[in-house]
Amino acid sequence: MTTATVEKPATQLPPLIPRELLFGNPERTSPSLSPDGKYLAYIAPDDNNILQVWLKIVGQEETQALTRDPKRGIRFFFWTYNPDQLMYVQDSDGDENWHLYLVDVQTHIVRDLTPFQGVRAQVVNVDHKFPDQILVGMNLRDPQVFDVYQVNLKNGAVDFHTENPGNILGWTADADFKIRAASSSTEDGGFDLLYRETTEHPWETLRHWGPDEEGGAAFFSNDGKILYMVGNHNANAERLIALDLSTRQETIIAEDPEYDIGGLLAHPITRNIEAVSFYKDKEEWHILDESIAADIEAIKQIRPGEFGISRTLSDEKWLISFVVDDGPVYYYVYDRPTKTHSFLFSNKPKLEGLPLASMEPISYTASDGLTIQGYLTKPVGVALPAPTVMLVHGGPWARDTWGYDSEAQWLANRGYAVLQVNFRGSTGYGKAFVNAGNREWAGKMHQDLIDGVNWLVEQGISQPDKIAIMGGSYGGYATLVGLTFTPDVFACGVDIVGPSNIITLMQSIPPYWEPIRKNFYHRVGNLDTEADFLKARSPLFFVDRIEKPLLIGQGANDPRVKQAESEQIFEAMKQAGKPVEYVLYTDEGHGFARPENRLHFYAIAEEFLAKYLGGRFEPIGEIAGHCGVIKSSS
Repeated sequence: MTTATVEKPATQLPPLIPRELLFGNPERTSPSLSPDGKYLAYIAPDDNNILQVWLKIVGQEETQALTRDPKRGIRFFFWTYNPDQLMYVQDSDGDENWHLYLVDVQTHIVRDLTPFQGVRAQVVNVDHKFPDQILVGMNLRDPQVFDVYQVNLKNGAVDFHTENPGNILGWTADADFKIRAASSSTEDGGFDLLYRETTEHPWETLRHWGPDEEGGAAFFSNDGKILYMVGNHNANAERLIALDLSTRQETIIAEDPEYDIGGLLAHPITRNIEAVSFYKDKEEWHILDESIAADIEAIKQIRPGEFGISRTLSDEKWLISFVVDDGPVYYYVYDRPTKTHSFLFSNKPKLEGLPLASMEPISYTASDGLTIQGYLTKPVGVALPAPTVMLVHGGPWARDTWGYDSEAQWLANRGYAVLQVNFRGSTGYGKAFVNAGNREWAGKMHQDLIDGVNWLVEQGISQPDKIAIMGGSYGGYATLVGLTFTPDVFACGVDIVGPSNIITLMQSIPPYWEPIRKNFYHRVGNLDTEADFLKARSPLFFVDRIEKPLLIGQGANDPRVKQAESEQIFEAMKQAGKPVEYVLYTDEGHGFARPENRLHFYAIAEEFLAKYLGGRFEPIGEIAGHCGVIKSSS
């Protein structure tokens, strides 16, 4: 006997929140005070709705756009320690070959400091004692490895600084701008911590972490005698450790038996570590230096939410961000001497007052007894059990966290419950939990999701025949696994830039991932010796099992999950007569950066989900400026 789902009358349903509010550009976001506290810069759209860096003098109302990015929009910038210079990064149509741009706030002149075709730049170090210099990693000499270059911010001169012997993954400079520590990959799939007393001394190995461990340098003390590092050797979770470089004695500064160390709060001049965080259900801060205890307490009183802190060099002004689960990000300036605060702005004020859903931390027990944690967002105004979307995070060595999530809010507003699962292999929960995901792609990692589905049904949250699976990157792969390995469980799937074949994924990784290939082999499977095993975990080879409809979104310039990953499963499903829709975005990479493309894809996804789950949808309408090319199996 089946029971009909009784929904509340339509009059009790909240209004449909326009996709533009959820997925469009923020009004203003990412504010940052200059180190001297004179300027406030932030990101906001220009008249063409392209994100630019804007500037105002603190205390004055007038604002001005500093940049003129023509198309993609700027998403990340930072101040140099010169009073009138800031920097931003930008790639070309999602290729992730990041260039570093310098902006003069007086003249508005923008200069590409790394104008090398096909080369990826990454910031290694900026320091207040060396305001005219920046250390940059670039794979200019060899696509697979990043050497260090010193770039002069006055004249743009690029000088070779430190050579990468081929296995260095990350560099750490001391307070005197000297590269004295590095993290290197090893043949066993693990990592070494390298150190040299001076730049004239040879490198030596301070510590080795095996392939089932994690660790690396954080930063040096001001006097260069202590190296702060994180590591989970001799422990389950990553701890913050002070390594005395003369005695080689390790001192534990902060640890938790179950959760990895998260954020660090250090004084901008002295480098003294004042607080650390551990991310549990939510972020928890632990104060190490009582001199900031009253400040943290004052910040907690400003408003609810998880807070982030950035500081001026004088340490008198702190810029505070607050993340909540049912509204925008709120920004404040906190004055340390007076312990007072002033409100700056929120990133999307039009979200305020809308019937957004709360995000609830949950946990359940997996089939083999492992505790799985995650977050549940219930739809507002809909009686349970409700149609549901399992929203799977990427990585997979990452995790979902509490807070406003545009996808979760969009889905909840359309009438769906949303479950986000930190399946085994997710990070933050200690190495035993990460290692439980080794060689478990399409295995126990997927079973954790199925156990989540069973939990949803047992709790009366979800209608068992109305559960979809959706995600990006690894989450896209999990979607494909869901439709092929467990074809009866999900009503439909939405795959965003997900790999369909682990073999071709590994064969086409970016050259600069080459140093971590051995670790990838350890965690997933060895391409050289275990092709059959990897094939057995690849959805492409099980297309014949698919029974439910699939929607695919892909960026044509994706360097991590190539276009071929989506093309091959689309073609295989099309030939097999399986229901599949595919949207290719010709100017995107690993995800959709341009709001026109986001709005286009989520419009299609919304109608797709409504068709198979029965939720609400906003008509697609006219979306100008997107580059989506729609293909279907029919």
